[in-house]
Amino acid sequence: MATQLTSLSALSPIDGRYASKTDSLRPWLSEAAFMRHRVKVEIFWLIALAKSGLPDMPSFSGQSENQLIDLYEKFSDKDAQRIKDIEAVTNHDVKAVEYWMKEKVIGQAELEKASEFIHFACTSEDINNTSHGMMLLGARDHVLVPKLNELLVALKNIALTNAQVPMLSRTHGQPASPTTLGKEIANIYKRLERAISVMQGVPLFGKMNGAVGNYNAHLAAYPDFDWENFAKHVVENDLGLTFNPYTIQIEPHDSMAELFDSFTRINTILLDMDRDLWGYISLGYFKQRTKEGEIGSSTMPHKVNPIDFENSEGNLGIANALLKHLSEKLPISRWQRDLTDSTVLRNLGTAFGHSLLAYDSAIKGLSKLETNHVRIKEDLEQCWEVLAEPIQTVMRRYAIANPYEQLKELTRGKSITKESIRDFILNLAIPQEAKDDLLKMTPHSYVGKAVELTLRIKDSSSIV
Repeated sequence: MATQLTSLSALSPIDGRYASKTDSLRPWLSEAAFMRHRVKVEIFWLIALAKSGLPDMPSFSGQSENQLIDLYEKFSDKDAQRIKDIEAVTNHDVKAVEYWMKEKVIGQAELEKASEFIHFACTSEDINNTSHGMMLLGARDHVLVPKLNELLVALKNIALTNAQVPMLSRTHGQPASPTTLGKEIANIYKRLERAISVMQGVPLFGKMNGAVGNYNAHLAAYPDFDWENFAKHVVENDLGLTFNPYTIQIEPHDSMAELFDSFTRINTILLDMDRDLWGYISLGYFKQRTKEGEIGSSTMPHKVNPIDFENSEGNLGIANALLKHLSEKLPISRWQRDLTDSTVLRNLGTAFGHSLLAYDSAIKGLSKLETNHVRIKEDLEQCWEVLAEPIQTVMRRYAIANPYEQLKELTRGKSITKESIRDFILNLAIPQEAKDDLLKMTPHSYVGKAVELTLRIKDSSSIV
């Protein structure tokens, strides 16, 4: 029995359970969005031809141009369905767009006269590669970057609020030199900031050079026309992409792969953040604000689980698996063309949908965090052995023999107290001034430049 397609019957959670949370990507990465962008490419190619002065190509009035542009700007679900119906006959998605456009210009004198110049000298990939480029630019700039900037703002606020909160570090899971809570969040902020900047700098390439990249059909019809510069103008000035003059039938997708790799790096940084924050919640360094009516466990009423960071981590893993496959597969095509890229490219929405879900979950998790100053202070008070590092370093300065070994003997595997550290310092053969400085030091004060480094991000201007 056939199942009616609903959110409950969707095979992908992007269009099922999480459909409402990924709506902002649909105008850019859905099937209808793909059709709409194909229409846009066809329209701008046709308008450019009308302005080119080519023999036999009629020019358009401003009214005719506006009618064409309306086909893109007012593209509706009904239009998408009509193209789908045509495709059911043609069994070719780009040809269906061409036929739909020819239907739309019937009865409009100037446009109908030019109807055979719709899709003129183009291969399907001229339309597809430029559409995908615009779709990715739109999703990146209008949805994903603003969401990542929300995440940056949240991290910045937490870092600055906790800039002066001393915290025990852990290397290999063991107590290590103290830091501040703010500095650890600032580390994440700066990593993410750099990665976003790299991602935003990735250009998206496009080509409009025919069946195998040589303008064969173009030159057969108009051998004296400068098709390369014409195509470059359309790709860069009308479509907003970067022109690629060297391609096979497909644009090689190298810039797409670079974009996917840059998002994979962003997602990896956030996955690292999710796990660290999960751990800090487990240690009690953070409490989580509760929400009325929300349940942490079906059997343990006391629990407030770090589900937002777990949800983020899970979605980042799926997103990166897809993005890595896209990055590794798309630049590979047998000889001048095979079709393996086509079905893979239809998963752009899925890959970035899971990324968007992860970003939202991380932002939600960050909004719930409350610093547990008492718990953080307790951990520091129990770890006076972390002062072994500064003591042995000062001993080295004053040429005390075997400083590392002496501190190792004093501290390794032992319970060290404030008093035992004090007694050790008092017996050191170092200048009194140096001894006094060490005696003033506590696990809470031994944080180096952590506060200063954290406060530097206050004036960061990279958020756009």
